Amino acid sequence: MKQRTVCGTVVFLTTLALVTAQVAAKDAKPAKTDPTERGRAYTALFYDGKVDQVWEHFGEAMKTALVSKEQLQTFRDQVNEQIGEEAAVVNEEVIRAGSFHVYSRHARFKKFAEVIEVNWTFDDKGVVEGFYIRPQQKPAETQYLDHKTKTDLRLPFDGAWFVFWGGRTIAENYHVVAKDQRFAYDLVIMKDGSSHSGDGTSNEQYHAFGKPIVAPGAGVVAAAVDGLPDNPPGEMDAKNAAGNNVVIDHGDGEFSFLAHLQKGSVKVKKGQTVQAGDALGLCGNSGNTSEPHLHYHLQTTAVSHYGEGLPAQFQNYIADGQPISRGEPTKGQTIEHGAATSE
Repeated sequence: MKQRTVCGTVVFLTTLALVTAQVAAKDAKPAKTDPTERGRAYTALFYDGKVDQVWEHFGEAMKTALVSKEQLQTFRDQVNEQIGEEAAVVNEEVIRAGSFHVYSRHARFKKFAEVIEVNWTFDDKGVVEGFYIRPQQKPAETQYLDHKTKTDLRLPFDGAWFVFWGGRTIAENYHVVAKDQRFAYDLVIMKDGSSHSGDGTSNEQYHAFGKPIVAPGAGVVAAAVDGLPDNPPGEMDAKNAAGNNVVIDHGDGEFSFLAHLQKGSVKVKKGQTVQAGDALGLCGNSGNTSEPHLHYHLQTTAVSHYGEGLPAQFQNYIADGQPISRGEPTKGQTIEHGAATSE
């Protein structure tokens, strides 16, 4: 999970922090509350250079990430300089992700050859908690779309967790552009529509921080890293992307990666045999992450960034209250390990 990024030819910014701040309404509030209309309204305000009005709708995490309205104005100027005005809308959609709406708009611009994605994330009250503009991305090519997981996998935790990123499309899962993380997951714990209590400035305020993480399946520990610090929320360690992590060799060319564990919590060592449900460590905020969460993916090798991602079909879990005997969780679902009697 990333809070803000500058990347590629087009400068863009994002925030995926989950907060429940109130929007300052005033006269800047879009008249429409339909998610599609709201997304269009925010886009129009940004295109028109009305950054003061856009700023009024940003949640506290967005304002903290950007520092000031002047930074937002600079971003607007860069967008105008690099890609120009919007020429035509290719398509637009809104998906629901827990208590949030994600408005995604694909369009062509006068100064840029590729299709551009404009993306807003906001809650029911219109508080903006995510915004980026970037070239449209495509899922990484894979030969494993029809792969059936050979390992008997369970969810790598107990209790109810929320799928923040997960699925096979870009809208559901930003990981899909990476070959090794083609089917990866980012998981948090949500309470009252937020991943944290208070202002979200300390790791201890995040509901997932310190929660036990367990082996999703039987195997041998291929790698175990501990000792890296937990970042303050909003700060990331790009040099140690996975942070404290455990890699499990399940056999049959399937390797589980569990990343961003809490410093000092990793309980296993390389070469150790584990069974499904064995304790691995605690959820933390180490590595290239903006807030405490668990990153999980299955791939074909034990080496990070080498190999190809595999679909992870978990067994016997509950998704949004429904029993699933075997399946792949998707963005926006609340999932927990438990007996299932039907699919």
